[in-house]
Amino acid sequence: MNEVFSPAHAHLGEIVREAVARFDLTGRKLGSGKRNQVKHLPYRGQELNIKSFRIPNFLNRLVYRFVRKSKARRSFEHALYLRSKGIGTPAPIAYFEDAGGCMLGRTYYVSEHLSQDLSFRTLIEQPDYPGRDEILRQFTRFTHRLHEEGVLFKDHSPGNTLIKKSGEQTYDFFLVDLNRMRIDAALDFEDRMRNFARLSATPGMLRTMSAEYAHITGKEEAMVYGRMQHYTLANKRRRDRQKLINKKLGKYS
Repeated sequence: MNEVFSPAHAHLGEIVREAVARFDLTGRKLGSGKRNQVKHLPYRGQELNIKSFRIPNFLNRLVYRFVRKSKARRSFEHALYLRSKGIGTPAPIAYFEDAGGCMLGRTYYVSEHLSQDLSFRTLIEQPDYPGRDEILRQFTRFTHRLHEEGVLFKDHSPGNTLIKKSGEQTYDFFLVDLNRMRIDAALDFEDRMRNFARLSATPGMLRTMSAEYAHITGKEEAMVYGRMQHYTLANKRRRDRQKLINKKLGKYS
């Protein structure tokens, strides 16, 4: 098993190795785990989150072994990069790759556990959440800063931004599920608007975010709202089509 630790966490080597070795036997499962599994392990005085990525298909096991970086490695390296830019994400600890022979097997990404107050999904599901509009405005500024830093977070979806209240009306944002990301990306206006689409924000939320984005950039508010709404609706149609296809495949398989 290949392993790489962040310099700040090399001293946790023994604890983390043991936790990874015991992944299937202990810990509290987070999320549905349909493709990948994430577990929270309070282990020997440490609060760890360990993500075990699904073993790729035969072809991708070769590709990830020799051509592309594994998802675990990308998650680790992207986390280091984000933190170097002062962008919130749980501290990366290590990644592990079962890379014996000519094919990649199981891989793991280990990070510090973050106890959030809410996620972006909470704002969708609870329209009356206290301070909702202010959180949305600050989230919009956070996303704008990502884009200004040349970061395109491809999985910018409701469950992948964790939010912590840090003051009376101030909030900190932390990205998770980092393997799909472009760094040093040259992002035009349409790229930036498209990046809001997977959040599945309601029309009222889009109104708040587009107003804040227009305020930040000096662009016309109606135009910003129109583009955010366009890409959000297009993403919804795509998801609905995919659900219908999956349902039909399930019905006739």
